[in-house]
Amino acid sequence: GHLGGGLRGGELTLLGGPQGLGKTTMALQLVRNAVAAGRSAVVFSYEHEARTLLERLIALEVSLVAGPGCATLAQIRSVFEAPGSAGDRLLDRLGPLPGAVEGVLAQREYAARLHLHESSGASTGLPELGATVDALRSTGQEPLVLVDYLQKVPAPGDPPTEEERVTRIVEGLKDLALRADVPVVAVVAAEKAALVSGRRMRLHDLRGSSALAYEADIALILNGKYDVVARHHLMYDVSNAERFKGWVVLTVEKNRGGRTDVSMEFEKRFHEGRFDNHGRMVQEQLIEERVFVE
Repeated sequence: GHLGGGLRGGELTLLGGPQGLGKTTMALQLVRNAVAAGRSAVVFSYEHEARTLLERLIALEVSLVAGPGCATLAQIRSVFEAPGSAGDRLLDRLGPLPGAVEGVLAQREYAARLHLHESSGASTGLPELGATVDALRSTGQEPLVLVDYLQKVPAPGDPPTEEERVTRIVEGLKDLALRADVPVVAVVAAEKAALVSGRRMRLHDLRGSSALAYEADIALILNGKYDVVARHHLMYDVSNAERFKGWVVLTVEKNRGGRTDVSMEFEKRFHEGRFDNHGRMVQEQLIEERVFVE
């Protein structure tokens, strides 16, 4: 909610962080909040099938409309994966799960404005992204564009190094944002060397190119709270350690149009396919760089 209103046409936003922390979940939630508010969006998913994203969206809606004790993401996924005849209606199959029908109906409210594109690392390049966005704009929509994730987009001319590849892709995404006057959000993978415990990931740790930091209008970095709080918060209160593992810290590392170095924390609700919507400012001190434990 804190960024949904702040994404402007012509701007490129990068969302980076370690694997498995929920970058796709956060990006999809950002898109969901935008379409639920009346905007249209297109998701270019190089990592997940459209069905997987749909499962997450339904679980998210179930948790919002039905609350605690409702169907979980795992239960919804099992219904999608269970064998059934082609004529079975999704609502009938989900019917026995508490809150699932309400969740599907809530998701259908914005389904026509949300376009899920199963993208291929072999064939869905910058021209295909541009053509899809142009087709949506020709119908009067000004879509929010999500690319998940940047390093999977095939680069024009097949450059020999990853640095050149990533440079061409990030420049192409920025060009798309400017030409079509739409906001583009791209999930970015991190350097393997940066994925060590007790180290806070920063903008320069994103994989592939210094062009990432240069081209981005907004750069958001996700870290596990347990990994980035100053160690004294863990040493004097052991219960903090377990509690912190349930949270992520989202830091605004670059923001051409506003404040930077703002760190907010969000609670993981992955069994519901989402983060808690109500983020809050981080109260604890965060580590700045590698920490040496005595």
